[in-house]
Amino acid sequence: MAISVSELAARTPDTRDRYVDLLRVASLATVVLGHWLMAAVTTDGTVGNLLAEIPQLQPLTWALQVMPVFFFVGGFSHALSYRSRPDYATFLRARLQRLLRPTMVFTGAWTAAALALQVTGRDGGLTGVALRLVAQPLWFIGIYLAMVAFTPPLLRLHERYGWGAFGALAAAAAAVDVLRFAAGVPYVEFLNFAFVWLAVHQLGFLRADDRIRVPSLLAAAGLAGAAALVALGPYPLSMVGMPGEKVSNMAPPTLALLCHGMWLVGAVELLRGPGARLARRPAVWRAVITANGIAMTAFLWHLTAMLGVYGATLALGVPLPEPASAAWWAQVPVRLAVAAAVTALLVAAFRAAERPGPRRPSGTTGSSPLAALGITLCLFGVLGLSMVGFGGLLDGRSALLIAVPVTAPLAVGMALAGWLLVERAGRGA
Repeated sequence: MAISVSELAARTPDTRDRYVDLLRVASLATVVLGHWLMAAVTTDGTVGNLLAEIPQLQPLTWALQVMPVFFFVGGFSHALSYRSRPDYATFLRARLQRLLRPTMVFTGAWTAAALALQVTGRDGGLTGVALRLVAQPLWFIGIYLAMVAFTPPLLRLHERYGWGAFGALAAAAAAVDVLRFAAGVPYVEFLNFAFVWLAVHQLGFLRADDRIRVPSLLAAAGLAGAAALVALGPYPLSMVGMPGEKVSNMAPPTLALLCHGMWLVGAVELLRGPGARLARRPAVWRAVITANGIAMTAFLWHLTAMLGVYGATLALGVPLPEPASAAWWAQVPVRLAVAAAVTALLVAAFRAAERPGPRRPSGTTGSSPLAALGITLCLFGVLGLSMVGFGGLLDGRSALLIAVPVTAPLAVGMALAGWLLVERAGRGA
């Protein structure tokens, strides 16, 4: 039987850290809003980036590139979750149900749509661009899968070494950048997909044990480090990827992005007191519960909604102003409102996939090797799909994933097989 939001709010124990839930919702909402604002579509169907059109706006990414906050919150939640259910297969299934099920629904829906569009020859123009772009946010799912997969060993390192474990990951990220930029070692930069994001995740473990005692020091060190690296090194100003740039702080991540993550984590920890008081307000807490229940579905479909709005605008012959012009800015509130409405419709259609499934009886264990194989397949499948997109499913189009070519059908197959293995392993025999 479904439980209402008001009932869930009333049942929330006083010991729950509501500020963490608020941060989770706020960070994803900021990412969605940022993606909507950055999309600059022209009349010919070209999709540009507002930050490339107006470089003066790039410093805003130092406050609005908040994905590190989501991964930090993930580390906090994963630490508590694993300690409550230390069986690896059970932990994986419990943490990934509300992540993988909506992802598989999204993947299945877009795969079917992409096949239909290609067969009917309607996969050109803005539609072809959409087939590539809607898959890009899946990189976030892939990185999050890696964080869940590595939680048990990294949590043990945290429990033994504390800040030393974070320091080791940060030092590894720095070493990768030295090998990349100073020694020119090929492909080494891809290691920082692990080292940078897992270091941010490790900060969540420290938060779970209340070991971030001086957040102002963390924020100051991160901000100073990022500023120095951008001013003196080969790192760009923007903390999100820019079209055509030789070096991106995001893909692969750099030491500058790790410093940016430290600054953000320190900043949100400094706001912990007022944030916690805000989250305890009944109306705010009910809104947080509601948003958390649909957050992943909204994240997966928000680009579909925005590109759908632009596609409908072009189809109806409504003129699109030049990106960043006064007329373009005047249309922004309308575009955001319509994109939010379309996203709400998509959430209503697909939100059932985000509801958690039944738990296994306590005391039973699943298959850890099967779960490890499943999450590995899922990880590579989802990351591969984020790079190759849904276009050209029948043409053998591929993209390089750590020097290995991956096609969309292969990526979809790996993701689906991995999800099924995680589900099976987590249920037990």
